[in-house]
Parts: sequence; C-alpha cells; structure tokens
Amino acid sequence: MHILQNYIKQSLSLIFLSIFLPLFSIASIVFLIKLATYTAVIQLSIFEMGKLFLFMLPELLFYTLPISFFVAITLALFKLSNENEIIVVFALGIHPRVILQTLFKPALFLSLLLLFNFFILLPHAKTLSNNFLSYKKSEAKFNLSASEFGHKFGDWLLYIGKENENGSYADVILFNKNQDEEVLIGAKKAEIINDAGVLRLKLSSGEGYSYSQEKFTQIDFKTMFINDTMKTDLEKYETPLEYWLPETPSAKKKKMLIANILFSLFPLLSLFLAATIGIVHARHQKGKIFLFLFAGIIIYYSLAISLQLIISAYTIPVLIFGWLIVTYTLYKKIIVAKF
Repeated sequence: MHILQNYIKQSLSLIFLSIFLPLFSIASIVFLIKLATYTAVIQLSIFEMGKLFLFMLPELLFYTLPISFFVAITLALFKLSNENEIIVVFALGIHPRVILQTLFKPALFLSLLLLFNFFILLPHAKTLSNNFLSYKKSEAKFNLSASEFGHKFGDWLLYIGKENENGSYADVILFNKNQDEEVLIGAKKAEIINDAGVLRLKLSSGEGYSYSQEKFTQIDFKTMFINDTMKTDLEKYETPLEYWLPETPSAKKKKMLIANILFSLFPLLSLFLAATIGIVHARHQKGKIFLFLFAGIIIYYSLAISLQLIISAYTIPVLIFGWLIVTYTLYKKIIVAKF
C-alpha cells in the first residue's frame, strides 16, 4: 500500500510540474505586460519592475496553483487508467477511497497554503505594490524640465529657466492666483526633496511678492519650502483581518474574501470530481475527459463568483456542501458502483 501511494504521488508531482510551469509562465507574461503599461505614466528601472513582479507573485501563485493541482490529479488518474494500472489496483481489492486518501494530504496542504497566501501575504504584497506605484506616480509629477512652457505644480504654475547637471534647477518662477490675492515667487535655485514619502520643493535665494486690492507685500528669503503640494496617498493596515474587514465596509473586499476562500478550498473540495473524471475506461471515455475537466473548473469558479450576488456570505457554506454532495454522488454512481 505504501508503494502504491508513493507511486501515485510521484506521478502526480511530475504531471503537476508539467502543467504548473507553463501556466505560471503564461500568467507571468500577462502580468509583465500589465507592468509594462505603467511605464507610460511612470519611469521604472529593471530592478523596480522586478520588485513590482515580486509584489504580484502571491496573487500570481494564488490563481495558478489550484487549477494546476486539479488538472494534475485528474490527468494523473487518467494516466493510470489509460495504462490499465488502475484496473490492476482495483482487481487486487483496493477500494477507490484509498486513492482519494492518498491525494487528500497534498490537497489539504495546498488549500491551507492558499488560505495563508491570500489572507496573510496578499494584503501585504498588494499594499506594498499600491504604495510603490502611488509614490512613483507622485514622483513622476515632479519630473520637471526647463522649457518655454510652464509646469503645473499642485496649485502653482511653475517656470524653470535652466536645469543643472546635479538635478537642481535655476531661475525658477512660481505663480499662484486665487480670488483674494496673487502670489509670485522667484528663486535662483530650486531642488526636489523626498522627505519620508512627501516630495517638497526647496527654493534658495529668492524674492516673493503678494498683492491684492488692499495691499502689496514683498519679501526676500534665503530658503523657502513649498510643502505638501502633492502628497503620496499611502495605504495602511494593522492586521490582515483589518484589511479584509475594514471599519468602513467595502463591498469589493467582501466579494474578494468570499471568492478567495472558495478558490483556496477548490483543491480539497474537488477530489471526488477529479476521481470521477480521471478514473475511466480508456476505450469508452477517452475523448470526454478534457471537456469534463474544464467544465468542472468553469462551473465551480462561476458559482463562487455569481452566487455572491444572491446569497452573499452564505455562498461559502452553500457552495462547499452543495459541491461536495453533488461530486460525491457522481463519484458513488460512476466510480464506486463500477469498481
């Protein structure tokens, strides 16, 4: 029995890798294309793109692992059936549940790993990714250059006379107008400073003029800071539970939480279905396995998403028990009754 279990696990691992690696590569290319679209808005180095890809890795694994595992166990059982090895196993008096017991441990381990991935790692990676992109977008707004045209700098209109080699600017003029007064500032030198995620404009050696209908003011300054002109909106959360269930209810996160729980449990809940599809009489059912395989994935994932619109959080127990009852019934009638 121990030899049989090891043989099934070995066959499963080989098929799993042959499915997971291509699927992961295709998904990675899609994510990289998504990253490339960011370069139209912000400047990203190869190192920064690699960092963003690492932030997306938990999400990438979350969607590829369960599908790869389900397809792998189904094809592993089909391979045993196609080579008549499964018939020999049943002829020796071994019950089909032994095969399911062998697959239960890796399925349980993967489901627990997926739950940990989406509940713990995904919020952290998502927050880091969003904060990094927000910072880069705000930094891009400070990507100034000398030209005959001005720049929009928060509430200010900014003109730069010259850009120095060290990254600073010379002959800078800022203008701000509101209903009550107009402000004009001129400086010989300006620098962009990143202070804990807040970008500021440091002006040196300049003059400032403020005028309205009542008064006119003029000042000379050695150093002036234009503070908080553009703040980087950073996401914060203390615990994963706070992320998924914030004080201000989020319908989007609630839907994601329900769907992700069900996606995580897919490897475990679909063992009966995998056995029903994979254990076949090769002569009669060979052409139908892939149709049933993809139909099972589409139906489960569609129900996990669509049932939320009707029964909300009750989707979790309804789909879990409903799916187990239906797949176990098919397993009893198609597999246990014949073998």
